[in-house]
Amino acid sequence: MKKIKRIIIFIVLIFIISFGGIFIYIKSCPKLSINSAGNIALYDNKKKLFFQGNKATNWVNLNNISDNVINCTIYTEDKNFYKHHGFDFLRILKAGYINVSNGKNVQGASTITQQYAKNLFLDFDKTWKRKWDEIWYTIRIEDNYSKDEILEGYLNTINYGHGMYGIENASKFYFGKKAKDLSLAESSILVGIPKAPSIYSPLIDYKAAKKRQLLVLKELVKNKVISEEEKNKVYDEKLKFIGEKDRDNISIAMYYEDAVLDELKTINEIPKSISDTKGLKIYTSLDYNLQKELETIVKEEIPNSSKVEVSSVLMDPKTGGIKALVGGKDYNKSSYNRVTNSKRQVGSTMKPYLYYAALENGFTASSSFTSEETTFNLNNKTKYSPKNYNNKYGNKPISMATAIAYSENIYAVKTHLFLGSEALINVARRVGINSKLEDIPSLPLGTNEINIKEMTAGYASFANMGYKVKPHLIEKVEDGDGRVLYKFNKEKELVLNSSLVYILNNLLTTTYDPNYIDYNYPTAIGLNSKLKHKYALKSGTTDTDNWNIGYNKYLVGSVWVGYDNNKELKPKEYRYSQNIWYRVMEKYEENKDNEWYKLPKNVSAMFVDPISGKPISNNSSKKKLMYFIKGTEPSETDQTFDEKFSSSSAT
Repeated sequence: MKKIKRIIIFIVLIFIISFGGIFIYIKSCPKLSINSAGNIALYDNKKKLFFQGNKATNWVNLNNISDNVINCTIYTEDKNFYKHHGFDFLRILKAGYINVSNGKNVQGASTITQQYAKNLFLDFDKTWKRKWDEIWYTIRIEDNYSKDEILEGYLNTINYGHGMYGIENASKFYFGKKAKDLSLAESSILVGIPKAPSIYSPLIDYKAAKKRQLLVLKELVKNKVISEEEKNKVYDEKLKFIGEKDRDNISIAMYYEDAVLDELKTINEIPKSISDTKGLKIYTSLDYNLQKELETIVKEEIPNSSKVEVSSVLMDPKTGGIKALVGGKDYNKSSYNRVTNSKRQVGSTMKPYLYYAALENGFTASSSFTSEETTFNLNNKTKYSPKNYNNKYGNKPISMATAIAYSENIYAVKTHLFLGSEALINVARRVGINSKLEDIPSLPLGTNEINIKEMTAGYASFANMGYKVKPHLIEKVEDGDGRVLYKFNKEKELVLNSSLVYILNNLLTTTYDPNYIDYNYPTAIGLNSKLKHKYALKSGTTDTDNWNIGYNKYLVGSVWVGYDNNKELKPKEYRYSQNIWYRVMEKYEENKDNEWYKLPKNVSAMFVDPISGKPISNNSSKKKLMYFIKGTEPSETDQTFDEKFSSSSAT
């Protein structure tokens, strides 16, 4: 026992000496600044500020915050806040015991000061070092600032959901009033949100918010701040969220801001702790007016009552800079960013990668397969029977141009099997598609799931005539003193043949061309009278997903709509994506010349029959100017590729 006592005394002495040394060292350090720490300023592509602050742009003094908020916060988060020096050791021991007993982390022990330290200094690191840094900054904050100053800073910087940082912003957003005027019922709802804003926001899940509110009120009863009777009365009080009316103006670019902060975490040049940077100035690719138009169009096209979700990316094809994005229909209802965090089946938007591969392997715009119901006998002795949309078949040879116009599945699968799966995968990898691509016959039909940023960057390689670009939002980062910490590398790599890309770009205009009305209609024929400018465009449709991706030399835009739970889309819901796409593209091109790509020297133009791809004759009722590498122009005697197909491939 004497030995054990000596060991315990030794450990305690070491602990006291260590902490004493830390406190002595802290006293010799300059005062830790919390006014500039964590400051982030975001600028658009015109260097105009669109977001600033410690994530709070409406700072209020503690004496201008309701006592109801203060009491709810202290007794819910850290009831010993005014008694400890940054760490509640008894609470830590109790939480540790409970977590060990339950075999999982069910209770936390972070104090308000610790949480404030995390909010200010530790946005970009999630390692054990972060925990040590948190301890370090907690001690320094406690040493340099009063408890009231710490509490004031904490309440002005925490996240209350829907992009609302700070109690004043949250109070105005949810209740249309100042923080000093909040009732106990309103305060207890707000204080419950920061634990998990995407769960406990009353605008997202009112039942979950009320359940969390009850826990907050029980803590007040437990600590004899209110009675049981008062708790019940407050809990039953009906709340009116009148601040919702202003949320459209508040939420502009919130998905974009979140995506910027996510990207910031991936940049190695940025310090993992930004306490010594005096804040950060982040210059982005954002076109604020375009962002505003995109958000407005999304709200106008998708009914507020609908559960359908949306994601969209508008990109500069020359650089890969993302000019605008939305990660959902309404940030205030769901802050989940489908641009950065989601992958979906891409449908027929996968086909342009296949058709570029075909052009690279000897196909031309006139190369033909027979459009007919087909069962493929595969090498593993299985059968595969894809169908065209609405089971429409021409039962005759059709050109690649026609196959693109109709989004023909039979033609695509025949091409894919003829070339071999490696051809499509190779092209997709070259232009930046990093998602898993399965070696299956249905690959060109888009049965694999791919992120919308990847798909947009892939199409950017077509829009910029063959260069691979890296999708990005951040162009440059400076510290508070103006020193450049990071600058985006604008170097591009030529990965595709520009002449073949030119041919493909023209082929993708057939999707809304009335010259291709025959046994079927081009997939976007409804846009023919609506488009004032020329675009390459491809749609993609599955039972659960609808895509439209299109471009010209100045902008590439992609739009996806679908349900988060993979519920099947209704027929009327398929129009949302196309309408959003054409409206935002036309808005961007408004009052601009209708420019197209310059004809390469080794490419020739020739009038052909649009459906068969054959040279026009005196009997031709239609003609279409189509483009070919010189020397590969079609003739009347050209065979269909079916005749070159192995008899064992299809029946």
